[in-house]
Amino acid sequence: MADPQLLSTVRDLVGRQYGRVYAWDEVNAPMIRQWCEIMGVDNPLYTDADFALGTAHEGLIAPPAMLQVWTMEGLHTNNYPPGSTDENPYEVLTAMEAYGYASTVAVNSELSFTRPLRLGEKLYYTTRLESVGDEKTTALGTGFFVTLIMSHFVEKAGGDEPVGQLLFRVFKFRPANAQAAAPVEVAQAKPKRPLPGVSDDTRFFWDGCAQRQLLIQRCTACQTLRHPPAPVCIECHSFEWDTLQASGRATLYSYVVMHYPEVPPFDYPNPIGLIELEEGVRLIAGLVGVKGDALRIGQRLQVKFQTFDDQQTLPMFRPEQA
Repeated sequence: MADPQLLSTVRDLVGRQYGRVYAWDEVNAPMIRQWCEIMGVDNPLYTDADFALGTAHEGLIAPPAMLQVWTMEGLHTNNYPPGSTDENPYEVLTAMEAYGYASTVAVNSELSFTRPLRLGEKLYYTTRLESVGDEKTTALGTGFFVTLIMSHFVEKAGGDEPVGQLLFRVFKFRPANAQAAAPVEVAQAKPKRPLPGVSDDTRFFWDGCAQRQLLIQRCTACQTLRHPPAPVCIECHSFEWDTLQASGRATLYSYVVMHYPEVPPFDYPNPIGLIELEEGVRLIAGLVGVKGDALRIGQRLQVKFQTFDDQQTLPMFRPEQA
């Protein structure tokens, strides 16, 4: 049973509203174009001004899924625009950690939209601690489901307008294997990395990694390379394919640095890159041998195969040696 003092603290926080976090920039066409390019979205409503002018929207709009993008902090942690709140909307998680609920796993995230965003609009969001469920015991352990809602608004002279919400839910828990008191001191087993889902379409890639080969699927009819692997060529629709062993030389097309929540067994901060191979295809992989603040778009990289838990070999990428 949860500590009564913790329950009292948590209940006092439920419903608390945290102040505004502002966007650095207005909704703008360059960011929309770059986001669409990276995400593979080719709807002309977002990037073709002439086409968009002839639609019911009478001009360009931002993809709805970009709602959260406009108010992100950027490369550096907590780097928000002037006027943004310095309150911590995750203080309830910190309170739980003091009572032994040290682990966090994201459960789900839901975006909802009131209307599309238009060029020139400026956003901010506020956060509300929506709910903390009763203590639950799951296969992971015992803890609480915590739900926060980030409400997004467009600034307007006549009154700010709500345009969407982001619901974010996590499970804050005490791991199951930490509850049983061992009669003798035993070293806790280190969590292993989850294994990838392997299908008939992807098995060649993972088998290649085990042999320290970076294999890319190639259509034998038109020679188009494709990744992730797929059963049909995206260009000529042929089912016939073989593989090309990539050189491993690449550039950093984009990246993120994961800081929180920290999920074992990964190390943090955890840089993840969108890698563009010199053969022309992109893949997502971990970055090693470099700190997050030293990463640069366009940086030259080289593959480095790394084996984890004596059972899984992954292609990681490090800065190319001079």
